[in-house]
Amino acid sequence: MKNGKKKEKGSANGKKRWIIVSIGMVILALGSGYAGYAVQQHLDLQALESAAVEAMVHTEAVKLAEYSKTQHRKDSVRQNAGKDTTQALVDAARYMLEGIKNRPREVEVTPENAADFATIESCQINPETGKIDVTMKAKDLAVSDDGYYYLFEEKAYQSALTGSEYLIEDQKDVNLTFSVNLNYNTASSRLFSKFVVAVKKNGSFLAITRPHYITNPEALAKYSLSFGNTTSKKGLLVDPEKLQSTELDDLGVRHAAYNIPLSRILGQTTNEHYPTVYYTYNGRNYAFNGQIIAEYDYIFTSLTNRGITTTAIILNDHSAHPELIHPKARSGGHAPYFAFNAADEDGVECIAAVASFLASRYSGTGHGKVVNWVIGNEINARSEWNHIEHMDTASYVDEYARAFRVFYNAILSINSSARVYISLDQQWGKSLYSKNGYGSKEILDEFNRNLKAEGNIDWALAQHPYNYPLTSAKAWSSSGKAGSYVQEGENTPVITIKNLHVLTDYLQKPEMRTEDGEVRHLILSEMGYTSSQGQELQAASFVYAYKVIEANQYVDSMLFSRETDAPSEVAQGLALGICTLGGGRKSIYEAYKYVDTPESARYTDFALQVIGISNWNEVIRKH
Repeated sequence: MKNGKKKEKGSANGKKRWIIVSIGMVILALGSGYAGYAVQQHLDLQALESAAVEAMVHTEAVKLAEYSKTQHRKDSVRQNAGKDTTQALVDAARYMLEGIKNRPREVEVTPENAADFATIESCQINPETGKIDVTMKAKDLAVSDDGYYYLFEEKAYQSALTGSEYLIEDQKDVNLTFSVNLNYNTASSRLFSKFVVAVKKNGSFLAITRPHYITNPEALAKYSLSFGNTTSKKGLLVDPEKLQSTELDDLGVRHAAYNIPLSRILGQTTNEHYPTVYYTYNGRNYAFNGQIIAEYDYIFTSLTNRGITTTAIILNDHSAHPELIHPKARSGGHAPYFAFNAADEDGVECIAAVASFLASRYSGTGHGKVVNWVIGNEINARSEWNHIEHMDTASYVDEYARAFRVFYNAILSINSSARVYISLDQQWGKSLYSKNGYGSKEILDEFNRNLKAEGNIDWALAQHPYNYPLTSAKAWSSSGKAGSYVQEGENTPVITIKNLHVLTDYLQKPEMRTEDGEVRHLILSEMGYTSSQGQELQAASFVYAYKVIEANQYVDSMLFSRETDAPSEVAQGLALGICTLGGGRKSIYEAYKYVDTPESARYTDFALQVIGISNWNEVIRKH
């Protein structure tokens, strides 16, 4: 690195000497009669001499002349080809003066304007060179101690420019591209870093841009998995105990969800028949429980062989490695899941390793395929599902967003077609049952703002549009609490299937779209209806929901919760399964099986009378 810097500075000195010699040659030419005659035909002699002298005595003369040379070098070579020496010198002088006249303004950098003095417009891996290209743009030139801009690297867990170890410097300009090594999968990897441009001011370095992360990790990917048969949106939270049966095939399941609590997969194996799986990433070694990994291999292979599009939900439970738990989440609270730790080096490295391992293992390497990755569960419900000490919305989202980026870059660097999702629940306009929680809308807005500010990526949304309250059996109901909380406007307190279009309308807003202007991917990764108040109501609610989802082009899939009742949920009045605890099939079974087939009407039209409508157009026209 040091040799590179010396080379750049040596080159700069050579350029300076070229400018000084050129100016001298122009002045000498101006002193001869022949040259004077030629110059009079092209430029005003007095103006030329005055400008040249002013440029020479100005303390920034060399830099300004350098800027002029850079801008006009190609044109000068082309236009001067074949001309006599005098004409070439005259043209060179004219180009130099035009450069001085049109040069960017020099503006003093202050604490008030420093952070936004310039903008990093892109930070991407160059697929041809394998390096990171950081492109900066500014309106003016910053006044500083020297003539250089400096590129700094910040780790994901850092929040300010520290120290004086910069990566590379370049001469000031309003448009610059820095290229630095990626160092992929080494101890000095920059895949998860952010980058800042700075100037030297009063002997110290001062950032003149906001941080920017790499936004195209997919440039490194070995795999690009197909999403398979996605003509149907019908999905299910599967029961692993039934994978050897034909039930998923009989139901026609096309999408499946499965949880991965990290405590289950991390650590050495205690069963000698399933050796520990070791994985090295960024120069560190990690151990994964061979027996549990074999279990997931079986599950994901079974689903893949059925042509099912699989979604894995990564959960940070308390018994996982302590470095994965955010420092502000390690004390207090009894939530089942905790905030991911992207606040220090160990946390970032562990997240990156876990994400890279999972993406590598389930990208078609003989262990099944996972294409959708959900990071956490209902993160707006802080105290229940993403425990960390209470803080303002921007700070809370920033902690999650840092971890999300690490997951995203790790996963996409393996599988370029993977989708990575933020998980939110139905508490849209405000938190209704979460203690010191947040509304999904405020989290989504801040998450979108945060990621756009530091490098927009193609994040996606996994929403849980349960009824409110959860024990309500009628998805179409407008009575009771649902009547006042499930509204049509974008500030509705709750989003359920009944007003799902509010969410998809919101995602269509220009500020919510991807960099390419596309509406972001949306899956309903967890939703269900209880049969505690009658199996017919549960079946009718499912049919109603599927008709709404099927009609909404912005919903990729729905994952019904669940294949089999869960005892803990049944105790709360939430018998959500398609089958009972004893394995019996509920009324919803036939409706689920046929809802997306040509025989749908025969098995689903019963719901029209239950809902109180005459045809399905009354439902789908709103969506």
